[in-house]
Amino acid sequence: MADDRENDVITLEFEDGGAVECTVLGVFEVKGTEYVAFFDEKGQEIYFYRYLQSDEDHYDIADIETDEEFNEVSAAFDEITAEEE
Repeated sequence: MADDRENDVITLEFEDGGAVECTVLGVFEVKGTEYVAFFDEKGQEIYFYRYLQSDEDHYDIADIETDEEFNEVSAAFDEITAEEE
């Protein structure tokens, strides 16, 4: 999952006003759509979002809309990380 954004630290802000600092684990593709994985070291959680590249230096993220999509992304991430170990 090599990506030049790996190890960048960003702050995810949630609708409820909460926020967490996360490390970017990497960008990966599932069924033609790109996703990004973030790791919250403090809470030991991984967050997945759709990855939307706007230009070389900027990107946006979007929520994953359905449980089915989330499960596919989570399973693909598990496979990728297992292969890298």
